[in-house]
Amino acid sequence: MSGENQRVDASSGTTDLAPPPTPVSRAGRLVRPALTLAAAAAALAYVGTVDPNEPGHYPVCPLFRLTGVLCPGCGGLRSAHAFAHGDLVTAIGANALAVAGYFLFAGFMLLWLVRAYRGVPAPRLVVRPLYAWGIGAAALLFSVVRNLPAGSFLAP
Repeated sequence: MSGENQRVDASSGTTDLAPPPTPVSRAGRLVRPALTLAAAAAALAYVGTVDPNEPGHYPVCPLFRLTGVLCPGCGGLRSAHAFAHGDLVTAIGANALAVAGYFLFAGFMLLWLVRAYRGVPAPRLVVRPLYAWGIGAAALLFSVVRNLPAGSFLAP
């Protein structure tokens, strides 16, 4: 028996099994992914409604304001606005890295919903150090290239 599912009474030396976990209904399993998806949809709907191209609605990127350098996130709100309106070309033009993130998030959410529906444990987002460094390097490279004259097509 595993130590996780048993309790040992030190005085008598007997082992009692812990009660089995109570089964959770399908609706109960779908609550967390559904609420996460609803929050993301609400945020995207807000950005789709309130145009970031009009000044005064959102703050300016502090890095861009102080240095004039475009960070990897610059243009992300404009990208989300275009994405919410179904304009994928404009969304990619505003921030291609953000569009890749939208699709990765959608894939993760789909996987989470399917697994919750089937009663399988939720997917764990574990990024190995090598992959984390790779993601950071890709974001840095994206940021550097979009600030060069040759990479101006990546600038919002």
